Amino acid sequence: MATTFPPAPKVGMVSLGCPKALVDSERILTKLRADGYQMSPDYAGADVVLVNTCGFLDSAKEESLEAIGEAIAENGRVIVTGCMGNEAAMIRARFPSVLAITGAHQYEAVVHAVHEASPPVPNAFVDLVPEGGLKLTPRHYSYLKISEGCNHRCAFCIIPSLRGDLVSRRIDAVLREAEKLVAAGTRELLVISQDTSAYGVDTRHEARAWKGRDVRAHMTDMARELGQLRTADGRAPWVRLHYVYPYPHVDQVIPLMAEGLLTPYLDIPFQHAAPDVLRRMKRPANDAKVLERVKNWRAICPDIAIRSSFVVGFPGETESDFQYLLDWLDEAQLDRVGAFRFEPVEGAAANALPDPVPEDIKEDRFQRIMAKTAAISAAKLQAKIGRTIAVIIDEVGEPDEEDGSIGATARSQADAPEIDGNVFLRDTTGLKAGDIIDVIIEDADDHDLFGVPVTAR
Repeated sequence: MATTFPPAPKVGMVSLGCPKALVDSERILTKLRADGYQMSPDYAGADVVLVNTCGFLDSAKEESLEAIGEAIAENGRVIVTGCMGNEAAMIRARFPSVLAITGAHQYEAVVHAVHEASPPVPNAFVDLVPEGGLKLTPRHYSYLKISEGCNHRCAFCIIPSLRGDLVSRRIDAVLREAEKLVAAGTRELLVISQDTSAYGVDTRHEARAWKGRDVRAHMTDMARELGQLRTADGRAPWVRLHYVYPYPHVDQVIPLMAEGLLTPYLDIPFQHAAPDVLRRMKRPANDAKVLERVKNWRAICPDIAIRSSFVVGFPGETESDFQYLLDWLDEAQLDRVGAFRFEPVEGAAANALPDPVPEDIKEDRFQRIMAKTAAISAAKLQAKIGRTIAVIIDEVGEPDEEDGSIGATARSQADAPEIDGNVFLRDTTGLKAGDIIDVIIEDADDHDLFGVPVTAR
């Protein structure tokens, strides 16, 4: 007689915010899958819906509240977690039917809440979790979170109040997770945290045994070890560093990029360049030294891509300050840039600063910085026409109805997923997502490249 298993409860997930929140969602879903839950792709099929919220800006909070409201309207059984968990009273006042509210990276609490809302059905005969855990990203790239929290107290940011001070993971745990991800098919590791350069400061860079030797919990040691990983076909995965504050020891990872052990890419949150604005932001304010270091980095590793983000319209920012930033960008020639209009967020020290910038001036400055950075990007990408570069394929399209040709969307080493540009390819028959191939660049616009695989020429 065949054994009939009772149906497993199903969980839906809405994940908002940054890649660090996405990693939290993956960990929660991995634990729930191990406990016997199935995942539901829609509201209708879910026994309970998790909403992982973002609370960094007021606009992000409103998006989170809208997501909670939609989940309640469509399903009714909702658990809230993430950065807005510290505003439980406000959430309950607006949505009294919410089943439970937990804070950021409180994995055990949110899993317990799911167990309470929809108890698991034990089944000892079925292995439910793949070795690499459950992922919300494509199989070929993965986020590797190395720490929680932040020790900085930037005037515009409330992350420390949401996620606390820096808490670094053990280096052996980080490397073990990276090894499993690569073994499970990851071709690109994206290292993330609130401050990657500060990794291990809280543990005094404690060393742990790894592969028969001691390795420190330090960004440079970690980067060197990640550069030793290999995929099943013997290739080095791309290893991309995000949220890197330009501390002096960052200089030590540039030779690793030149050697091919790390992806030649640095994501550095400069935020501004004008010294007076940086001081009001409570950020490091030595722009001249930074420019000199960027020049040195490019001398060591000419292909390095540097991305950053900037805030315009911060309280007290003068036209002179803003022009200083534009001139600095002309000098720095950053490869990828994002810009944001300053937005007050409840609990941030910047809200109390004098001389707020009017909204129309914020908008004007935003448009000007975007035009400036688009022009820099366009010139840099035009210079790549005719070159052969490596790309990783993210998505392969359907055959064209007329001639059967197949295109694909890919990224170069200068492009992180979701935030940077793409390389659009033609004639990609036989290729699949996750393939890393050489392509010849044929054209470019302000932000993207267009090319063809070398073998298709």
